[in-house]
Amino acid sequence: MSGPSVIDVLTSAGLPSHDAMNWASSEPLGTQDLASDRSAYGDYWAAGARLLSALPKRPARNASERTAAEAILSVTRAARDRFSAAHARTVYDELTAGYSRFVRLEELVYMAADVVPGLVPSQHEVAAEAALDQRDKDGVEIDQGLFISRILADERAGLHLCHAMLLPRGDSAEPAARFAAEGTLDLGAVRLERHGRTVHLTAAHPRFLNAEDDTTLDAMEIATDVAILDPASEIVVMRGGPVEHPKYRDRPIFGAGINLTHLYRGAIPYIWFPRRELGYVHKIFRGVARPDALPDDVSGFGIEKPWVAAVDTFAIGGHCQILLVMDYVIAAADAFMTLPARKEGIIPGLANLRLPRFVGDRIARQAIQYERRLPCDTPEGRLICDEIVAPQDMAASIARVVAGLTSSGAVGAIGNRRALRIGAESIDLFRRAVSLYAREQAFCHFSPALISNLERNWDAQNRKL
Repeated sequence: MSGPSVIDVLTSAGLPSHDAMNWASSEPLGTQDLASDRSAYGDYWAAGARLLSALPKRPARNASERTAAEAILSVTRAARDRFSAAHARTVYDELTAGYSRFVRLEELVYMAADVVPGLVPSQHEVAAEAALDQRDKDGVEIDQGLFISRILADERAGLHLCHAMLLPRGDSAEPAARFAAEGTLDLGAVRLERHGRTVHLTAAHPRFLNAEDDTTLDAMEIATDVAILDPASEIVVMRGGPVEHPKYRDRPIFGAGINLTHLYRGAIPYIWFPRRELGYVHKIFRGVARPDALPDDVSGFGIEKPWVAAVDTFAIGGHCQILLVMDYVIAAADAFMTLPARKEGIIPGLANLRLPRFVGDRIARQAIQYERRLPCDTPEGRLICDEIVAPQDMAASIARVVAGLTSSGAVGAIGNRRALRIGAESIDLFRRAVSLYAREQAFCHFSPALISNLERNWDAQNRKL
């Protein structure tokens, strides 16, 4: 949008023409060195924020005020992306002290807000929107997505961030010690039990069909760390526990994907999405990293184990995505898989990258873009599921499969994992895929289409947290 039209839009919403003109004329149209741009762009973003704060909050805006707010957000967002395109690597270098320390994603974005004010939202700005329904947010977190995408797009910075997110979490040490001593661990949303040389990881979010949300993510990543690092086991089995829903009461369910009620109510922050992909899902696929070596399958190895998924009832959305990083999938004969991304209006994790490897491009497109349901016990379902069993035989089948996968020792199984992985999805390919995902998901997360899709397909406005 050109300067004069921006001014017209802002003054039509009742903003002072002097302030609108000063702000529009101060926009930095290029980039220079970091110090100069930090000052020029910072002043511009701060002036835009003042104009935005002079408007009513989003639910109370009239049509002219909505248009003005969208103009301010759009133009300042473009400036932020322009800044990040030029300086993301240098900013990352500063945040990590020249790559000498690892910083997790959820810390990195707020550290960036301190060193380059206005580039990404501060904790206070995110918290101010956190209590709002998704439809009532201005989407300040989109700027986190733009910044993260630019970091990941840079090879050196992106691989360093991937490495940081593959390291064991600091708060995993104490639960790991408890599990080593007791062989059980209850993290609320996830339970771990050791049976012989096997760790059983069970999702436990029964009220929401074992769906994932901001109350489950930390527990799942800690559980993943503990399971992988446990020295007394060789393999991990993931399964969903029984649920409370009247239709499925007391039946085990692998999982219903993202918690759509929480999504609609604004209870899932944007950062949840890249954290999930860079964190526990990637750890299942590639293992837990060591500080001195990025697990790239050639020059540096992490610590990893084979994973088996036991699919009861259904694997929807994010839980279908999980199957694409598993070494072996056992599914009940009555179970099915779906990726209802179109109905939700979001990107289905890295399913766009991984699903075509299993079912081919056409079926992958049908599943992602046209909601094709894949019953596990069909030719298409068997391209993802290795074995179909009667629901009542699941426990016996798990025991038999685990015995078969470990009969030749864990070393061979892990070596074969690495050999298969290097041709299918190098860590550099992963990095580039998550760079795109971080950007696209940010816009999807705050799109009006997301709200209308959830209301139309999920009756979200009538559901409770």
